[in-house]
Amino acid sequence: MTCLSGCIGLLRQITPAPGLIYIHGGGMIMGNLESQDEVLKICASELGMPIASLDYRKAPEHPYPAAPEDCYAGVCWVFEHAADIGMDSHNIGLMGASAGGGLALATALMLRDREGPKLKYLLPIYPMIDDRHHTASSKTVLDIGIWDREGSIEAWNWYLGDSAPDAYAAPARAEDLSGLPPTYIDVGDLDLFRDEDILIAQRLSTAGVPVEFHLWTGAYHASELFAPQAALSQRIWATRYAAIRRFAGIDS
Repeated sequence: MTCLSGCIGLLRQITPAPGLIYIHGGGMIMGNLESQDEVLKICASELGMPIASLDYRKAPEHPYPAAPEDCYAGVCWVFEHAADIGMDSHNIGLMGASAGGGLALATALMLRDREGPKLKYLLPIYPMIDDRHHTASSKTVLDIGIWDREGSIEAWNWYLGDSAPDAYAAPARAEDLSGLPPTYIDVGDLDLFRDEDILIAQRLSTAGVPVEFHLWTGAYHASELFAPQAALSQRIWATRYAAIRRFAGIDS
């Protein structure tokens, strides 16, 4: 390529690749982009694909619906600029962990209802999706890991503020789960969110959504982040990578 000033350079053509959008966790009240930088660098390297990480406003300063609206806007931006960041707009998945997993499900529902961009697949990882705390695991998993019942109830109260909870606030309340993209969910058997995640996986499948679900024996909430070298953590990540590759249609 020769520019007007006479300089000569190489024009690199970027072939769009499968892409992934990630939403971080933090109970809707904490967390930021930097908190997941190292994890996402490893993910991008393992998968060989670009990853866009989204941030969002937090409660209690910014209660619902600020967070899902921010995530919806962020996903739409990524699709609109997919070619500029090397992503194939027909092959983009959405992943989130904990609160980010709940926001991923909420965003997918919003995209469906608002006829927004089409996600290729969805990965809500041990998602935080039910404000009611009425499952067995929410009452019995009290002191394992980093997220307990008392803290979860407080976070939900801050997040909801004066709003009545609906499907976009707490996706477990969604009456219609049809029309969502193929979905992968995993959760540990020592996780506060275990039972609500099992139930949402069952309901998604009943609604006709292709679902891959894993219940990890011995895993607590976010254990693969706190003990990344553990054999179980390695298996968890390997299983997620394999699912993403299948969904995206890329070779392992």
